[in-house]
Amino acid sequence: MNAPLFRLGLLLLASAGFSGAPQTSTLSAAEAKAPGPASPASARGATGGATGYLTVAVPARDTPVVLEEFINPGAPYPECHASTMVEVSAGRLVAAWFGGTKERNPDVGIWVARQENGRWLPAAEVADGVQPAGPRLPTWNPVLFQAPGGPLWLFYKVGASPSVWWGEVKTSTDGGVTWSVARKLPEGVLGPVKNKPVILPDGTWLAGSSTEGNREGWLLHFERSRDAGATWTKSAPVAKGPGFDAIQPSLLVHRDGAVQAVGRTKQGVVFQTWSKDGGQTWSALTATDLPNPNSGTDAVTLADGRHLLVYNHSGHRALEAKGDRYPLDVALSADGITWRRVFTLESEPVVSGYAYPAVIQTSDGRVHVTYTFGRKQIKHVVLDPRKW
Repeated sequence: MNAPLFRLGLLLLASAGFSGAPQTSTLSAAEAKAPGPASPASARGATGGATGYLTVAVPARDTPVVLEEFINPGAPYPECHASTMVEVSAGRLVAAWFGGTKERNPDVGIWVARQENGRWLPAAEVADGVQPAGPRLPTWNPVLFQAPGGPLWLFYKVGASPSVWWGEVKTSTDGGVTWSVARKLPEGVLGPVKNKPVILPDGTWLAGSSTEGNREGWLLHFERSRDAGATWTKSAPVAKGPGFDAIQPSLLVHRDGAVQAVGRTKQGVVFQTWSKDGGQTWSALTATDLPNPNSGTDAVTLADGRHLLVYNHSGHRALEAKGDRYPLDVALSADGITWRRVFTLESEPVVSGYAYPAVIQTSDGRVHVTYTFGRKQIKHVVLDPRKW
C-alpha cells in the first residue's frame, strides 16, 4: 500500500523557465484532497501558452515516487504518443516519442529530448517520413538503445500503417545531440517494435518485434544481433497457443539464463512466452495472471533480480475486445509467473488514457517510467523500487 501524496502546483512564467522563481504558488482543493492509498494524484496543470504549471510531488515517507514531471511542455504538435527512454551515461537521460497532428497523419515525426543536470531541454524533431519520391509518410514507435561503448541507437518505423511499415534506424555519437542519416533495416527486420532490446550474457542483442495485418492475425517474433547491430537474424513466429493475437513484447532475463517476453494481446490478458536458448526459439503463448485492455506495456528486470511490469490494470469492455487505458499500474514478480500489483501511477479517467509506458532502471537504482498522458503530453515518473 502506498501513502497519500500531496501536490503543489507552482505557477511559473514561461520567460522564467523551470529555474526561475515562481510568481504564484497555489494549492487547489482537488490537489489538496488526499488520493487513494495506492494511487498518487496526477499532474494535471496546463502547460501550454505563456504560463504553465509544474506539479511537484511532496511524498510521504513510504511512497516510492521520487519525481513526477512532463517532458517538453508547450510542444508545437497537438498529439504525441509511444515514448521511450534511455540512460546514455550516469545521470544523463534521453527520451523520444512520435508527435504531430494525429497518429497516422504524414506530419507525425520522431521527437527527442535530452536531460542535462536534471532538467529537460526542449525537444527537437530528429526523424520524419519524408520519402525520396512520393508522399511523406508517418513515423511510429521510436525505441532508444545505448550500445555499450558505442553509439546511441534510435529505431523507429515508417509507413502508412503498422501492416505495411518498415524499420529505420539513426545513431548518435554525442548522446543524442546530433544524429546520422536514416538507414533502412534489412528486408523483413523491423527492429524493436515498441520496447527496448536487452543484451544477453554472451553479448547478443535481443529485440522483441511483431507484425500486424497477417492472415493469421497479430504475430510475435524476435530479432538477434551477435555483431553489435551490424547484422540481424529473425526467429520464426511464436506459436499463438490458445489463439492469442499478441504484439509489442518486453524482455525479462532470469537468473538461470531463461528469457521471458510479456506484452499486449487482443484477448484481455498480458501474454508470456519463454526461451531457453537465448531467444532463438520460443514457447507457445500463454496468459499471465494480469489483465490487458489491448494496450501496450513495458517491463524490466531489476538489478536485484525482481521483474517489474508497467501496464493498464483493465480488461475488456462488455461489447468490444478492448478496454480503458486506465488505471496505469506497476506490478512486481520474483519468477515472472506470479505478479503482485504494488502501485498505481494514474487512476483518474481521462480521454485516451495513460498509455504505452516505457520503463528503465538507471545506474543509481531508480526506476524511470514515461508514458502518454491523454495523447497530449509525455509524463516522466521516477520511482524508488526499494520501497516495495
